[in-house]
Amino acid sequence: MNISPGPLLSKLDSPADLRRLDKGDLQQAVDELRQYIIDLVSVYGGHFGASLGVVELTVALHYVLNTPDDQLVWDVGHQAYGHKILTGRRDVFHTNRLYGGISGFPKRKESIYDAFGVGHSSTSISAALGMAMASAYKGDTHRQHVAVIGDGAMTGGMAFEAMNHAGSVNPNLLIILNDNCMSIDPNVGALKDYLTDITTSKTYNKVKGDIWKLLGKISKFGPNAQEIASKIETGIKAAMLKQSNLFESLNLRYFGPIDGHDVNHLVHTLTELKNIPGPKILHIVTVKGKGYALAEQDQTKWHAPGKFDKITGEIRKSTPTKPMPPKYQDVFGHTVLELAEANPKIMAVTPAMPSGSSVNIMMKAMPDRAVDVGIAEQHAVTYSAGLACQGLIPFCNIYSTFMQRAYDQVLHDVCLQNLHVVFCLDRAGFAGADGPTHHGAYDIAYMRCIPNMVVASPMNEQELRNLMYSATLHEGPFTIRYPRGEGVMPEWRTPLEAINIGTGRLVQAGEDVAILTIGHIGNYVTEAMPQLLINGLNPAHYDMRFVKPLDEQMLHEIFSNFSKVVTVEDGCVQGGFGSAVLEFMADHGYNATVKRLGIPDAIIEHGEQIELHRECGFDPEGIAAAVMALAGVEVL
Repeated sequence: MNISPGPLLSKLDSPADLRRLDKGDLQQAVDELRQYIIDLVSVYGGHFGASLGVVELTVALHYVLNTPDDQLVWDVGHQAYGHKILTGRRDVFHTNRLYGGISGFPKRKESIYDAFGVGHSSTSISAALGMAMASAYKGDTHRQHVAVIGDGAMTGGMAFEAMNHAGSVNPNLLIILNDNCMSIDPNVGALKDYLTDITTSKTYNKVKGDIWKLLGKISKFGPNAQEIASKIETGIKAAMLKQSNLFESLNLRYFGPIDGHDVNHLVHTLTELKNIPGPKILHIVTVKGKGYALAEQDQTKWHAPGKFDKITGEIRKSTPTKPMPPKYQDVFGHTVLELAEANPKIMAVTPAMPSGSSVNIMMKAMPDRAVDVGIAEQHAVTYSAGLACQGLIPFCNIYSTFMQRAYDQVLHDVCLQNLHVVFCLDRAGFAGADGPTHHGAYDIAYMRCIPNMVVASPMNEQELRNLMYSATLHEGPFTIRYPRGEGVMPEWRTPLEAINIGTGRLVQAGEDVAILTIGHIGNYVTEAMPQLLINGLNPAHYDMRFVKPLDEQMLHEIFSNFSKVVTVEDGCVQGGFGSAVLEFMADHGYNATVKRLGIPDAIIEHGEQIELHRECGFDPEGIAAAVMALAGVEVL
């Protein structure tokens, strides 16, 4: 489908073109950019509400800043669609998040305007501060460095670490706090309440306006400028004794809050802030989904709605003709509630992903036993450890890629103390269109090397339920990983049964080759079997279920009867499940030819999961080809 930009936007091939516009034309640029995002996302899908909320800010930043020489860093990157369209990617933006197309997030190798690659939250201030200090070191005192961060991402501890550092080194840094009370789900915590207070404080806003004007014109004070500026700042602090400012206490000059949807006022404000030295923070108030009424009303639903009818707002979903299996996340959500109803010790914890992980199911039914701690993975893990210290059984649900941020806490606070915390890693394996920042490629390798940790992965919904139940019976750390998307069992509400820790199961007996799988990817072997049978092979298939501890009795049986083995996993092959099998083989003196299939030692870009599986050679056809090659059988 051919989607044309508006008459003005069609002429904006770079920010330099934008800067040649009269200020009176900026509102038209805003309107056309917002409409273009709506048109594109409605047809091709992608993140929606976040980018609509910062259209005015995006236009203002590129109008005032001399990008790409001035450095602009977007936190997370969900909101960077307008930025991409204005920086030379307008005509290819329809390939956004598609296999072989442009990334859904800022990426350094994609454009010189993407100053820093992002995808995880709370990194922007650290990155922009590093850039600012590098510029100062090189004597480049005029380059601007701007970090745009949402109030949700501001809850991440890394953002506070960076602000604490910035306030002590006097960099040329502007932090723009985009305050819309949302990340993917509504924000939680004391910071949210504080920002609400400061945006409505008559005391604070009565004083800050006049002071701001004085600071913006500081150069007019001549040789006494620094002395006067110091007095002004002292005056602010004196006036704010009853309304202290968190950011000022970190030595960041605070400006705002201002309307983030007034493009001309934003341009005026940003222009003045360029002339104020040192670290500063501009607090803007926006509406996520601005300009599309349905997205403004239900911001969680419209974070990334998929394809939709832009006129009616109907989200396009295929209508199944038969019962469909549920998403793994929903099986988790319903099962953890079922377990909690039977066991008062069970709690649920998630860092800012209640809807994405389906913890919201338990939050609604048991609000006192399920908690969203905000974008704070480290805290989520150690908080769970604290619950476990008091005899509770926390199910800590974190996306695999985000668990990487809390690795020290898993080791130090949970496993060294052998605490009963159940980690449920959603989005394990390829995340799909979100790409390499979100792929859960490494959890098998990084979890299985930690003492006391059990690592398991279900091949279907029944196994997920049984592993969750089994984890409540095991007194120690327990990791269960499962992928994004649907399972394979429409009738998935099976009775809960305990699985002995470290035991696999024989899915299909056979000969010639043994195929060992871990997790949902084992279903691809089931799909590959007919092709193998046609070509004269009847391999055995083992669903190992546990990476740690391995089912050693089963492995002895396999290596005693098979000289050719294929391992399949949707994780990194280096240090993963296949490596664990090789280690067992070597430790016990077996001699077999083992072919490992999984994610290679490379950065795999974005695309549909099956496209990425095919690229890496462990889709059903790839598995069949590997087995036949190992067996020395030519394809018929």
